[in-house]
Amino acid sequence: MNTLGVIGAAALGMMVAIGGASAQEKTVKIATEGAYAPWNFTGAGGKLEGFEIDLANDLCARMKVKCEIVAQDWDGIIPALQAKKYDAIMAGMTITDKRKEVIAFSIPYADTPSVFLAAKDSSLAKLPGTGQSFNLTTQQAAAEKAIDDLKPLLKGKTIGVQGSTIQANFADKYLKGTAEIREYKTTEQHDLDLAAGRIDAVFAGAAQVIGTLEKPDFKDYAVAGPSLTGGLLGAGIAVGLRKDEADLKKSFDEAIQGAIKDGTIQKLSMKWFKTNITPQS
Repeated sequence: MNTLGVIGAAALGMMVAIGGASAQEKTVKIATEGAYAPWNFTGAGGKLEGFEIDLANDLCARMKVKCEIVAQDWDGIIPALQAKKYDAIMAGMTITDKRKEVIAFSIPYADTPSVFLAAKDSSLAKLPGTGQSFNLTTQQAAAEKAIDDLKPLLKGKTIGVQGSTIQANFADKYLKGTAEIREYKTTEQHDLDLAAGRIDAVFAGAAQVIGTLEKPDFKDYAVAGPSLTGGLLGAGIAVGLRKDEADLKKSFDEAIQGAIKDGTIQKLSMKWFKTNITPQS
């Protein structure tokens, strides 16, 4: 081979190598709240940890991309996605019709009801329906009756919810005028006020409540009243995406399907929640 041929072959080899490296280095930037244990939280040394951090890394490996996970305040998490500050959201975000007006979602990777948490020695520990489950979509009449049955005991009480969440929307629709609804920036904040006796109960996702109950300060607290899903409480927890990212949605959908099928989500559920939150078909 002449000198030019050797140079040309070398250049071609370098281009192939660079191209291969670029393909391997494709990065998907994922936002999480970092304040919603055990879904996602900021651990020792400022490191992001939790169910969704482990799952995000697993999904990225399946998609053959590099994960970059960043913390973002909940109240600005959708606007920042739309502003293209990152590519996806994994932050315990439930699929709702209102959110679907502005963003797209992957298939669900988790499903968990919403519940009340109250002190064992309070009157709210005796909320009717404890141990029962109702779906506001498929059992609307029964679910709404169960909610009405709660109101005599909730009257005049103060209930904490995280702002801009499905639980806040639920409380505004069903409990406004019965109880005082107090909104918080994070679930950690309403948990602190509950422990301090500044509010009577919180209404939050069951998986988050499980994490709260594992803390020493909450040994004298328990879930009260029925578990509620559907309707305003959404249709499962999924990756939030921009509507023009059809290819990325397809990649996430396929990766989530794989993680459900091979038991990865069940394994991570048991690690972080001590219960299986895998979506049921």
